[in-house]
Amino acid sequence: MKTKLKMIYWKGGKFWVGELVEHPEIMTQGETLEELEENMKEVYLMMTKEDGPEDRAIKNIRHPFGV
Repeated sequence: MKTKLKMIYWKGGKFWVGELVEHPEIMTQGETLEELEENMKEVYLMMTKEDGPEDRAIKNIRHPFGV
């Protein structure tokens, strides 16, 4: 299954910066728009663990500030 995502992007000085509409916590940058798009795909896969092992586990950890 292919996932389609929307990316908001802008020029931030020397680099292009982007975030995903569906996951605004996922942000990255690139020197070109093409590099930004490739970096975004890589970060999305890392953050969603779609490329991770199937036998992975979840563990709750305490927030460092007790929140």
